[in-house]
Amino acid sequence: MEWFVAPEYWLSRLVFQRALAVVYLVAFLGAALQFRALIGERGMLPVPRFVARMPFRRAPSVFQLHYSDRFFAAWCWTGCAVSVALIAGLDSHLPLWGAMSLWLVPWLLYLSVVNVGQTWYAFGWESLLLEVGFLAVFLGNDEVAPPVVVLLLLRWVLFRVEFGAGLIKLRGDPCWRKLTCLDHHHETQPMPGPLSWFFHHLPRPLHRVEVAANHFTQLVVPVLLFTPQPIAMAAASLMILTQLWLILSGNFSWLNWLTIVLALSAVAFPGGERDLPRAPLWYEVVVLTVATLLLALSYHPVRNLFSRGQVMNRSFDPLHLVNTYGAFGSVSRVRHEVVVEGTTDERPRADSEWREYEFRGKPGDPRHWPRQFAPYHLRLDWMMWFAALSPGYADAWFGGLVERLLENDRDTLRLLRHCPFPDGTPPRHVRARLYRYRYTTWRELRETGACWQRTYVREFLPPTRLDSGVQRR
Repeated sequence: MEWFVAPEYWLSRLVFQRALAVVYLVAFLGAALQFRALIGERGMLPVPRFVARMPFRRAPSVFQLHYSDRFFAAWCWTGCAVSVALIAGLDSHLPLWGAMSLWLVPWLLYLSVVNVGQTWYAFGWESLLLEVGFLAVFLGNDEVAPPVVVLLLLRWVLFRVEFGAGLIKLRGDPCWRKLTCLDHHHETQPMPGPLSWFFHHLPRPLHRVEVAANHFTQLVVPVLLFTPQPIAMAAASLMILTQLWLILSGNFSWLNWLTIVLALSAVAFPGGERDLPRAPLWYEVVVLTVATLLLALSYHPVRNLFSRGQVMNRSFDPLHLVNTYGAFGSVSRVRHEVVVEGTTDERPRADSEWREYEFRGKPGDPRHWPRQFAPYHLRLDWMMWFAALSPGYADAWFGGLVERLLENDRDTLRLLRHCPFPDGTPPRHVRARLYRYRYTTWRELRETGACWQRTYVREFLPPTRLDSGVQRR
C-alpha cells in the first residue's frame, strides 16, 4: 500500500527514536538510583507490601511474581543498557522484527517499574513515556519507511498532551482566564530552576503575554498538527519553542523534553527522504491492528477531555496505552515548604540545636540557589512539595521518611543534598516545620545574597523519636 508509508519522515523518525531513547535512559537511571529508599524492601512504600494486596490484572508487573532489591536494580540497569544500545542505533542494524522486539524491551521493563511505583510514579510523564514508548515499537527501522498511521498516532498523543493541558486550565483556576496565573506560578511551582527567580520578576504585562501565548499554543496550535505540511511542521515547531521556554522556567522532570520529542516526529526535516524497501504485508497488518486497538482505547480519554469534570493525568488501562494529560489546573498563590530538622539532644529543650536536612531540589536554605535537574526526576523532592500543600498527600510515606532519618538510613540520605549528622551518629529526635517561602526582591537579593525569604507558619510534625511513633499534626 503506497499510502502506508511516508519516506520523507525517515530523518524525523531517526531523531525521534534517538531522543526517546535518551529519555528512557534518564527514567531508568532515576529508578535505579532512587528505588531502595522509596519502594525497596526497606523503603517507605515497599513493593512486596504493595503487590501483596494488588491483583496482577490491575498492575501487571514482573515484580508481582518476584521481588528483591537486587532483582529490581538489575532490572533498571538492564533498562539503562538497552537505552544506550538504542541511542547508539543498534535497532538500525537488526531486521525489522528484531528492531521492533528491541524497542519493546524498554517499554516492558519500565511498565513493570511504574505499575509498582505507587505514589512515587503517579505522575503524568510516566504514563506519557509508556504511551509514546509503545508507539515507538511500530515505527520500524531502515528496512521500511515510517508508517503514516504511527506518525499520526504520535500527533494524536501530542494533541492530547497540549489540548488537555489547555482545557484543564480554562476550566480550572480563574487566574488562567484573567491571565494572572504567572504572577504566582514561577514562585509556587513544585521545583523552581536556576532561572525561575528571574522569570518571576519579569514585568507583569509580560506575564499576561506568557499566559495568552500558552492558551494559543495549547488550544489552537494542536489542531494544526493534522493539517498538511508545512503548516503541521510550523505548529510542531511552535510547540517546541514553548516547551523550551518552560524548560528554562522550572524543573518539570522529562515532561517538556518528551513533549519536544513528540513534536519532532511531526517535523519534516529537509533532505530527510530516503528510498526504502516496501513494507512487508505482516508489518502492515500488525501496525493497522494496533492502530485500531489504540483508537478504540481512546474513547475514555476523549470523553474525559471534553467533560466538564475533566481529570488530568489518568490511565484508563493497566498498560498505559492511551492516557489523559494536563497540568496546573490550579495555581497556588503562596508557597509553603516542609523543613525537616534533627537534634542529638536526649530531651528536646527550648535551646536545643536543631540541624536542617537539605534536599537536592526543593527550597531549603534561603541562600541556596535552585539548580537544574530536569529531565532527571527527584521523586522525594516533588512529593515534599505536595506534602506542603496538604498533609494528606504525605500520609502514606512521611512517617517512613522520618523513621529512616532517625536511623541515618544510607539509602535515604543519598536522596538528600546534605545530612546534618555526617559522623554516623543519628539524631535522637526529628521534627518538621511548615514555612512560607517567597522570592526576595532585587534589593533583598543584593543585600543578603538570598533568593528566598521564609517565615515560620506552624508545626508540621512534633519532635519524634524511634520509640515514640510518628504522628503528624
